[in-house]
Amino acid sequence: MPLNDLLSPGSVISSLRVNSKKQALQELSERAAMISGLGAREIFDALLQRERLGSTGVGDGVAIPHGKLAKCGRIFGVFARLERPIDFAALDGMPVDLIFLLIAPENAGADHLKALALIARALRNSALAAQVRATRDASAIYSILTLSPTSNAA
Repeated sequence: MPLNDLLSPGSVISSLRVNSKKQALQELSERAAMISGLGAREIFDALLQRERLGSTGVGDGVAIPHGKLAKCGRIFGVFARLERPIDFAALDGMPVDLIFLLIAPENAGADHLKALALIARALRNSALAAQVRATRDASAIYSILTLSPTSNAA
């Protein structure tokens, strides 16, 4: 499963301006709703429910908030490069500036886990993360994420 199965060019936000984790999740939920036709509130609630179990801030400035929804037809994502890092209660205590939101159908099971692993592998690549951080253009970020060799490893 390559990252371009999860992302579309319209699902990349190149310079998101937020001040908190909650605000970031709200903004990303809005974009996810626009892409999927699902309700923004429903997406936001699923993300908050998952965050209550523990932060999805995985370290090195990266967060992968995710949730499952019954009405969701396919796994999809929204990516945002933040204009300014925010506290995300990440495992390493560092602020987050790269967020990859993932939404999956309730019955996605192994595919959901594979998608999470793929995203984590890609964003743990320090060269790829540095390229994304240095780019302000959404289509360029989309290309970096989807054309990277690590984004295609299944």
